[in-house]
Amino acid sequence: MDAVKKTTDQAQYLGFYIAEEEYAIGILRVKEILEYDTITKVPGTPPSIRGVINLRGSVVPVVDLALKFGLPESPITKRTCIVVVEVDLDGERTVMGVMADAVSQVIDLGPEDVEPPPAFGTRVHMDYLLGMGKAGKKFILLLDIDRVLSANELLQAAAAVPEDPIPDTMPDRGLEAEASPAAEQEAV
Repeated sequence: MDAVKKTTDQAQYLGFYIAEEEYAIGILRVKEILEYDTITKVPGTPPSIRGVINLRGSVVPVVDLALKFGLPESPITKRTCIVVVEVDLDGERTVMGVMADAVSQVIDLGPEDVEPPPAFGTRVHMDYLLGMGKAGKKFILLLDIDRVLSANELLQAAAAVPEDPIPDTMPDRGLEAEASPAAEQEAV
């Protein structure tokens, strides 16, 4: 009976790398893993939102967690992928993509393998962490994906980005045509 209880206490996480650090998300929140492909940039979004992808006809925002965590922008490599997750935004299930430098493995962790996050020493906001998963001699940062991608966090990030009007780089062709020598010749 103890063996059955032990396996039900185990939780599975999908491990992935961002800026050479390993993070993990509860496997039940992961819908799929996609090879990095075309992302459409959306003007006026926070820098951490890389854009949107077309996932079988649905618009899915893609977040670069490296930028969200204050790290340099993730470079695109052959191993870069998008982890499609389901998050709870204001009580509504929403599908979003998270950029990862690479996916590592599915990790089984029991309650004894998860330590509370330290009060300091990680590059991630403490509220974003569920805990630190023990994996051999190292720790994997277990993310609370609902908090990382919460509506408040996304709205605060959007509010921090100044509205940058699109500069008027196109000259007024009507005025130039009137003042051009060719237009003056035609008028004579």
